[in-house]
Amino acid sequence: MSLLLSATVSVLILAGSFFAVVAAIGINRLPDLYTRMHAASKAGTVGSGLLLLAVGLNSAEMAVFARSIAGFFFFVLTAPVSAHLLAKAAHHVGYPMAKASLRDEMASDKENLK
Repeated sequence: MSLLLSATVSVLILAGSFFAVVAAIGINRLPDLYTRMHAASKAGTVGSGLLLLAVGLNSAEMAVFARSIAGFFFFVLTAPVSAHLLAKAAHHVGYPMAKASLRDEMASDKENLK
């Protein structure tokens, strides 16, 4: 059982680290605030959640594991919502989209608010 637990923790750590690196690369390489925020909220959330689950499993204590599960659900529920609200606020104040963006679906919402 210990070998299986160690292998599971190792896979979770590697997967979480991979997603965290992808999020970091996305933040540095993507052209505008909106796409950077997407990379940070999606890949960063998955990476943080997997690393948190790995810590909870590795601790071998039920109380720590329960807290890590609660933290995982907190990440999954709050990070995408906060990223959406920040992007909506940035769009509302006029932060420009990248030239490579094909369509601004919130433009009609902004016109309706005026």
